[in-house]
Amino acid sequence: MNKRNAFPLMAIAAALCTSLPAFADVVIIVNPKNPVSSLTPQQVAQIFLGRAGSFPGGGAVTPIDLREGAPARDEFYAKVTEKSPGQLKAYRARQMFSGNGAPPRELTDAAAVRRAVAADPSAIGYVDRTAVDGSVKEILTVR
Repeated sequence: MNKRNAFPLMAIAAALCTSLPAFADVVIIVNPKNPVSSLTPQQVAQIFLGRAGSFPGGGAVTPIDLREGAPARDEFYAKVTEKSPGQLKAYRARQMFSGNGAPPRELTDAAAVRRAVAADPSAIGYVDRTAVDGSVKEILTVR
């Protein structure tokens, strides 16, 4: 292949690479005062699906969600609960209709989730690893 033919191919490859979403690891966070140091993905799923109202071993839990449509939210629910956005919406509608709980509190972005978790020892949330700082404690990486 000569240089003349290579340029269009390189331009197309660069455009494809920059248009694909690049996800950082999604991590589960809690308040540093929370005694929980780790949870399984199944335990986290139970909390965010409203099937567990406390941390394992006791202690109230307050799940904090990212807004609907946030890429980290979609990745979190796909990997932890194995639910697509549509399946999650249907699950939440059934949950509300049957009176079996309310969905987690929803915040606009990772910084808001981090602040809410940092302010409440019973809170649990998830964010991109890049949003984690010393104000919260990481307990699980979602892979």
